[in-house]
Amino acid sequence: MAENLVIRNLNQVFTGEVLYPTLTRYNRLEARPRTDNFSRALRAEVRDALWMLCKQWQMGEFLGDDAGTPVYAKIHVEGQRITKYQPVGDPVQKFDHNTPLEATVERRPVPFAIGNQDIALDLRLQMGRRWLKMIPTTAAQAFKDFYKIEQPDPTTKDDAAVCAHPEVWQQFKAVAGRAMDGAGLYFHLKTPAALASDGLALTPADKAAVDTAGPLFVEWFEKLYFQAKPEEGDAWQPERLEYQFDCAVPDGKGGEKVLNAEEYYHERLDWYNFDWDKSKKKLDEPAEAAPEAPVESKYTTQSFIPAPVRFDGMPDTRWWAFEDGKTNFGDIKPGTTDLAKLLLVEFGLVYANDWFVLPYTVPAGSVLNIRGLAVTNTFGERYWIEAAGRGSDESWQRWNMFSLNIKGDQNEPADLTLLVLPTVPKIQESQPLEEIALIRDEMANMVWGIETAVPMPHGRTRAGNIAAAEFRDFLQSFVPPLAPEDEPVWKAPFRYDIMTTVPENWIPFVPEHVEGSNRQIQLRRAAMPRFLAGENPPTFERVRPRTVLLREGLDQGKPYRLHEEEVPRAGVHVIQTFQRTRWTNGKVFTWVGVKKRTGRGEGHSGLAFDRIVPSKKE
Repeated sequence: MAENLVIRNLNQVFTGEVLYPTLTRYNRLEARPRTDNFSRALRAEVRDALWMLCKQWQMGEFLGDDAGTPVYAKIHVEGQRITKYQPVGDPVQKFDHNTPLEATVERRPVPFAIGNQDIALDLRLQMGRRWLKMIPTTAAQAFKDFYKIEQPDPTTKDDAAVCAHPEVWQQFKAVAGRAMDGAGLYFHLKTPAALASDGLALTPADKAAVDTAGPLFVEWFEKLYFQAKPEEGDAWQPERLEYQFDCAVPDGKGGEKVLNAEEYYHERLDWYNFDWDKSKKKLDEPAEAAPEAPVESKYTTQSFIPAPVRFDGMPDTRWWAFEDGKTNFGDIKPGTTDLAKLLLVEFGLVYANDWFVLPYTVPAGSVLNIRGLAVTNTFGERYWIEAAGRGSDESWQRWNMFSLNIKGDQNEPADLTLLVLPTVPKIQESQPLEEIALIRDEMANMVWGIETAVPMPHGRTRAGNIAAAEFRDFLQSFVPPLAPEDEPVWKAPFRYDIMTTVPENWIPFVPEHVEGSNRQIQLRRAAMPRFLAGENPPTFERVRPRTVLLREGLDQGKPYRLHEEEVPRAGVHVIQTFQRTRWTNGKVFTWVGVKKRTGRGEGHSGLAFDRIVPSKKE
């Protein structure tokens, strides 16, 4: 009977039926102490006391001093906020604490034209659509006709910048006569006493509506794209390929502390970009503000409880507790000369529990100076903490962080102020609006400015070599081909070649000495002639740059000179992009900025003069 029951159960298991519930058994290991007293187990006794003493002697623990843990601290600080900002060579402005400092320094005009060629069609259309939404529909056609986008003409060289590139030509043809050029209206409204209805035949009701919408349109665009006013100037120094500017902080004694930043080009603006320039005692007062009374120093006293420093991988002080495995100090393998890693390991493993944090909130855009710091430990002892390297006689061995370099006399005591700038940790960046590479060509004994990315009239960019080739081919199409009987015939096996040519996106910079300058040479922008096959007589038209960065001063008839030391043997890359960030109040800032990076070495253009080359056979 039992055997039949087992067989029946197995059959039902294979068929998916369950007759009895499954039983689960658990096993547990338990200690069986001999006594109920756990005090001895918690003592963590070590039997060999002599061995422990020897290890303490070996590790140098007998050389240590007993010290208490800080439990109370009081700090007395002096602080001032930045009050002035001045781009080098431009008027002094009142410092704006409601704007990221990067946007204030880097902002450049939004490029709407290069030479006599309008660009940024996408932005012009965006502005036009915005304006048509702000005015009555009955006035829309009048603005489309007055601020119209012209139809490009491929039969003339005047529209070569558009018609030479098929995708640009297509977009202009698609919107010509159908859309409005909003940039034209914006620049008209920026002229003094200008009204949006100027030159248009509108009804009185429409005229009143568009004149009311004009200032709102200007305000909308300038809020969307952050630009400097014409009278404020630009911190970008084209001859040095970097930003230069000054900031001023009241010193509490009627004077000012001038902070100078003269080599900012690397996208991240922080305290290390500034030096304390003692040669400048005070900046001028902003033009729009009346002179203010001397600002007195603001003192603050605050008490707090120091908190131990905690970090991943820190040795744990609790019994039977394991450290966080995210940071493995044992896996760090520093070399004998790798001081940074050695300091990190020593800090993390030896002195980790000796560091404490004293939190103190500093307003952004201010300079803080600690006048006094008192710390009380667990033994009731009170210590007065002084800064290291504060004396003038210690300047030869001074080492510090987060302190400003002092321009001028190096025997000055160390600058102990803490500069906290109103900057942002992250900035979004667009694709390059334009990009150039400055390289040295030792064979031709000059520097080349290569336009690797150029802005096209429809608003997007194109590779510089492709855009230059398309433009040249379009101009070549206007030159009639030579008749067979007019083709040159070379009877000699060799011919004399005066010079070769280079791609039209290569702009030369030639060495030149400027009269009255203490520099031996500077690099002046020059121009290559344009050779078109079969052109008779040859026009030798000059090839001009197509980027804002290389056209510096060209439209004003001024030369562009670049300091020679700004182009090292490795060369440099200069990029202009749209940049966007969000400030602490939630406001979004978008501006056009420039940055500079190290290049990839020298180059050779292939330019040569006075050559003997094989000629075509008859």
